[in-house]
Amino acid sequence: MRVALFVTCLADTLFPQAAVATVRLLERLGHEVVFPERQTCCGQMHVNTGYPDDALRLVRRHVRVFAPYDVVVAPSGSCVGSVRHQHATVARRAGDERLAGRAEEVAARTYELSEFLVDVAGVTDVGAYYPHRVTYHPTCHSLRMLRVADRPLRLLRAVRGLELVELPQAEQCCGFGGTFAVKNADTSTAMLADKMRHVLATRADVCTAGDASCLLHIGGGLSRLRADVRTVHLAEILASTEANPAGGAVATPATGGAR
Repeated sequence: MRVALFVTCLADTLFPQAAVATVRLLERLGHEVVFPERQTCCGQMHVNTGYPDDALRLVRRHVRVFAPYDVVVAPSGSCVGSVRHQHATVARRAGDERLAGRAEEVAARTYELSEFLVDVAGVTDVGAYYPHRVTYHPTCHSLRMLRVADRPLRLLRAVRGLELVELPQAEQCCGFGGTFAVKNADTSTAMLADKMRHVLATRADVCTAGDASCLLHIGGGLSRLRADVRTVHLAEILASTEANPAGGAVATPATGGAR
């Protein structure tokens, strides 16, 4: 299957290893992965902070870039949530019904990584090997907007060598929430403290999630505590094998439409 990688801003700028791991994983499973180079931010932070005009321009660009592809995959529940639940709304509020319709078409073909693997590719055992004690944080957007449910857990349970430990009060928000962490720092910090306490209670080596933003928040807090727990994106765990635990291929650039 030919898959367009929607890399997301955080993966592009701060977590490139998650994007590379996504490509490694999908290619190992037999898919062709392309990277449309003209993609930019999906506009989620603009919508959430009240800049509809800026968001509209980004929605137009996103639709134009990804419309030629039959399948779009992103290592981010948050950004896929924006594509599915915000893009058409932004267009309709601007009075552009044609754009709204096109946005809905792109959204229907856009998947968070675990959704694509389980629902589209039809696999839960991706051939991964990761010999560590791991706990999973279900991020708010993946859990509440996308309803990914136990798909990430099903994938993790099939990883050889991995010991999966249940996270207490797993569905509780970590406190990131994008600009919420800046505008409501005290509340965000208190929520993060609860999340870190629960992560540490598992005695896990690794805390994983499907969103780099939450891992950034949790990982930053754990590093300040000098805790011996790493945050690792779900894609990196699933891409890891005994023969190839790190490194790998990169997506083929796609500067135009689908080839």
